Amino acid sequence: MKLKALLCTAAALLVLSAAPVFAQDPGDPGDLGPTPSAQPAGVPIDGGASMLAAAGISYGLKRVRAKRKAQKAALKNVA
Repeated sequence: MKLKALLCTAAALLVLSAAPVFAQDPGDPGDLGPTPSAQPAGVPIDGGASMLAAAGISYGLKRVRAKRKAQKAALKNVA
């Protein structure tokens, strides 16, 4: 039941996050656009990617700790 609720929440977030994404206005057909520069514009990897990586690492650590704790408990019950 929890998995179903998690999947529904994830699907809703995915659908709602895609809603504000719209195509750009094509503009004047005679316009050739901005002139190319010598250096291509870099794409900054800012807070979003860093936060996603930090969340993934912390989730992985949580899972590893829980697994180790469960293994220790299982070994105590066997002995």
